[in-house]
Amino acid sequence: MTDTIAAISTALGEAAISVLRLSGPDSEIIATKIFRSKQPVRQLSARSVTQGRIVDDADRTVDEVLLTIFRGPASYTGEDVIEISAHGGILVTRRIYELLLTNGARAAMPGEFTQRAFLNGKMDLTQAEAVMDLIHAQSELSLQAAAQQLEGRLGTEAGSIREDLLQLVAHVEAYIDFPDEDIDPDTGAALKLRMESIHARLCSLLDTAEHGRILRSGARTVICGAPNVGKSSLLNALSGQDRAIVSPQAGTTRDTIEEVLHIHGLPFVLVDTAGLRTHTSDFIESEGIQRTKRELERADVIIEVVDGSVPQDEAHRVPVTPGKRGHLLALNKADAGLHPSWGSTSGLSLSCQTGVGLDLLRSAMRDAVWSGNDSGASPLVAINARHQRCFQRAAEAMEDAEEAFEHDGTPELIAFELRDALQAVGEVTGRVDVEEVLGAIFSRFCIGK
Repeated sequence: MTDTIAAISTALGEAAISVLRLSGPDSEIIATKIFRSKQPVRQLSARSVTQGRIVDDADRTVDEVLLTIFRGPASYTGEDVIEISAHGGILVTRRIYELLLTNGARAAMPGEFTQRAFLNGKMDLTQAEAVMDLIHAQSELSLQAAAQQLEGRLGTEAGSIREDLLQLVAHVEAYIDFPDEDIDPDTGAALKLRMESIHARLCSLLDTAEHGRILRSGARTVICGAPNVGKSSLLNALSGQDRAIVSPQAGTTRDTIEEVLHIHGLPFVLVDTAGLRTHTSDFIESEGIQRTKRELERADVIIEVVDGSVPQDEAHRVPVTPGKRGHLLALNKADAGLHPSWGSTSGLSLSCQTGVGLDLLRSAMRDAVWSGNDSGASPLVAINARHQRCFQRAAEAMEDAEEAFEHDGTPELIAFELRDALQAVGEVTGRVDVEEVLGAIFSRFCIGK
């Protein structure tokens, strides 16, 4: 934390501009050595942009740049921060970066700027993670969820639960310290209600974990069915491009083909698979069928495609668990006329050739994985796998505390479980010693962020 760090914050390559960052106690000293303008760096106003030159050790101009100073603690990291906007050439950007390092800065580690922001109290751990979610957002809802988390919505809720837990721990431990002061039945009942309330809030947060996973990774959607029913045509129709080869010859698709698309603001990973049939003499096709079966096991949504123009008893159906929420039946080739035998099914009639029914299928895909609405994500919808583990530990500890209260009411045991829950919730926002957690989180960041 006493070092001054530097990084190229924009992607390395030819562009209109590139941005380099400095953060730390010697930021202005380093900038003074390489930046020339009408005013010395120390006299420049904070949060104002100044035009000048970057020079090398021989005072030769390297580039004409714009320099901005953010003096701590009113900066992203809470330290003195300097940003240099240079021309976006690879060579000139590297040259300025080398000058920053040779004049006293250290190369920043992945995520170190945001890690310093967290350590200096500029944001909690959930907000720090939201920075990466915002960068990686690929759909409208994932962008909204990341923005809401960056505002501190999840951290606020976790902090509120933590404060309530602190009050509970204080109440129980006060009773332990003063055993002669009996808790009357009303107080005991109130304590139980408070534990149940916190447990319910933890479970409510845990219920959003699946939404968070889908927003970050996408809903894995497997298109399956017998050979030559239009699986690849459906992939092409949904994606709007000729992603998969379409042929009247059965067994054209031998391997899985993936395509990412966004439907109603949600990311979906579409997987086109080899046609399923009982027997095949082709080794490659046989291997493709085995891969299809593996994909079915890990799918969030299964779109079973059948030829809706033939009788139902002639169609080869995919063995999928009956009533599975994510199982959608697509009755393709509706342009050729839907056979009456399909009338009793809940399948969606569509035509990959004309596009009829595709909007209904898109809505059904969305409904299969999402219980929110299209207008925006819930403020707490985006808890990630780390949050889930922490809240799960806390919920289990609360359940154990409630069980201890019901059975013998041993205050020491109740206090132990409540403290375990307090520790787990604290890890969500970073209110505990979490060096190992920090290392795992910030190692995923890009250099310069």
